[in-house]
Amino acid sequence: MRSSYVARVSPLAISVSLATLAIMRFRERLTPPLLWWVIGALVAGTFPVAVLFYLGPVWAGVVAAIAAAGLVAVLHGWAAIVVDFDGRWLRVGRARIELAYLGAARALDAGQTRARTGVDADARAYLVLRPYVGTSVEVTLDDPDDPVPYWLISTRRPRALSAALTEALGSRALQ
Repeated sequence: MRSSYVARVSPLAISVSLATLAIMRFRERLTPPLLWWVIGALVAGTFPVAVLFYLGPVWAGVVAAIAAAGLVAVLHGWAAIVVDFDGRWLRVGRARIELAYLGAARALDAGQTRARTGVDADARAYLVLRPYVGTSVEVTLDDPDDPVPYWLISTRRPRALSAALTEALGSRALQ
């Protein structure tokens, strides 16, 4: 029998296996802020209004549905990203790298992130940045065959991601 833990969040119940809780060290979904949704809704709302005056209410409803679907697809699918570390793999969006190839992790505040993406940047670095997240984690790579010196990853919880990576790297060194 598989053990599981049920977390109650509001009226929703989310079932997560205990094995997943033990393995998962960090997971965060970076979604656009509410203001982006409001601006997107206002922009998407202009399309059905224009169609309403030109083709009538039926076509305006069709265009409104298409505009709403486009807004959700862009803001939820393209602008959002998942940062995930399970103790063995670091996944950022579709990219992933194994713990064996990581060297160190360092949490960066907003000022350090700005500097690291500006004059202090390395053109070979792998950047996964979101404009609505000011802080990040710099993960240096320990792979002589990889020309990428570090990954710079946007996160709202840089200390937690850095601590999870540092802990895993420390335990790897002990093995």
